[in-house]
Amino acid sequence: MKIAVVTDDGQTVSQHFGRAAHYLVFTVEDGAITGTELRDKAGHRQFAAEGHHDHDHEHGHDHQHGQGHGFGPGPDRKHKRMIESITDCEAVLVRGMGRGAYLAMESAKIKPIVTDIPTAEDAVKAFISGDIVDHTEKLH
Repeated sequence: MKIAVVTDDGQTVSQHFGRAAHYLVFTVEDGAITGTELRDKAGHRQFAAEGHHDHDHEHGHDHQHGQGHGFGPGPDRKHKRMIESITDCEAVLVRGMGRGAYLAMESAKIKPIVTDIPTAEDAVKAFISGDIVDHTEKLH
């Protein structure tokens, strides 16, 4: 099984899914970590550099219809690009993300987990042991 962790430095779990530059992908066999791989992740920086940064459209705010942050055609396309490099993973661990990104992960059959564990390896070990808590109250 493979578990992705959103990271900027290759060691800690990033506080924001959309802004993180990388995924640290852990390979787990027989309940033990057997390898890691750092993969690039599309995010807000790349989208802004491509000229796709209009605040209301970037975040897909649709407060009139109760959807809020991260919904709509623009965010949906961006979420798909962010997910492309981890389609072989069972789960993704983050310390913060928007509800739209969370639901996009679920749609891609990748279990999103918002954790309060700051270290990537510790978070993965908690996932493996079943001790990790999904803090969905931190979704924005």
